[in-house]
Amino acid sequence: MTKYILKRILIAIPLLLVMSMLTFLLMHMTPGNFFDSLRLDPQISKDTIARYEQLYKLDKPWWYQYGYWLKNIGQLQFGYSFFYNIPVTQVLAPRLWNTFILAFSSLLLTWLVAIPLGIWAAVNRGKWVDKTLSFLSFCGLSIPSFFLALLLLYVVSIIGGLPLGGMHSASYDLMPWWGKFFDLLRHLIIPTLVISVGSLAAIQRIMRGNFLEVMRQQYILTARAKGLPETRVLYVHALRNAINPLITLFGYELSGLLSGAALTEIICNWPGLGSLMLTAVRSKDIYLVMASMLMGGVLLVLGNLVADILLAWSDPRIRIK
Repeated sequence: MTKYILKRILIAIPLLLVMSMLTFLLMHMTPGNFFDSLRLDPQISKDTIARYEQLYKLDKPWWYQYGYWLKNIGQLQFGYSFFYNIPVTQVLAPRLWNTFILAFSSLLLTWLVAIPLGIWAAVNRGKWVDKTLSFLSFCGLSIPSFFLALLLLYVVSIIGGLPLGGMHSASYDLMPWWGKFFDLLRHLIIPTLVISVGSLAAIQRIMRGNFLEVMRQQYILTARAKGLPETRVLYVHALRNAINPLITLFGYELSGLLSGAALTEIICNWPGLGSLMLTAVRSKDIYLVMASMLMGGVLLVLGNLVADILLAWSDPRIRIK
């Protein structure tokens, strides 16, 4: 397993290099840079702007700037955010934690609800339970996340009871620890539901199909013929094999956390990486964009690696070489 993990990490290095180079090139192909807006400010002299461009090598060709960025990344220096006027790590750290909270709550809700619903629909195939869950799943798959977010915010604005955006209330700092916890939960409800609905519907449908396919296998018939309890047949023998394909999806869910939550964060005013990335791209804050891209690439690699390891652990028939 250790050899396999090291091999995957070595393979991921050139992949991340290509991703970063393409991102850097695309950022430089668009017209202008961050200092163009500063040139419009009469209080900032041209000499000051030229000194900053020389300091960060922004007066050099794009390939030279990319090499300079790679050199700093090798020393774990992610650069300086021109828009926020602080190092990139100080900008990313709190936003990354906020996105992790939202993504983790969405992941938890999705998998804790979708797997039991998929099993329930498969066990009651053709009955009203199965038909109702199928209808709700198709609705969940067809509703765009941004429309659902706007719809939920509109409904809450009418009936009240939940905050309309943000992550904390105005009096958050004055609350006890348990008050802060429940305040965070209230702010999490709308964005978590928005992110989870589509994934929940898809995973529930896949789980239902996998479970029905496994239930037709010969070893299930043999287990029943031996007189094993139905609960053991369903939740030990059938479930373990039906859930294997979903473990790979779990890895992709991990790798898609940043992109999946970005639009929802912007609409729900959640202070995460989504709104930060939008600000960085619009202001052409090159080092902040590159750090966010690199973080997404690393998460993609780690997600796939976790999926492979979990799949090998879940199914003894799979051997990683």
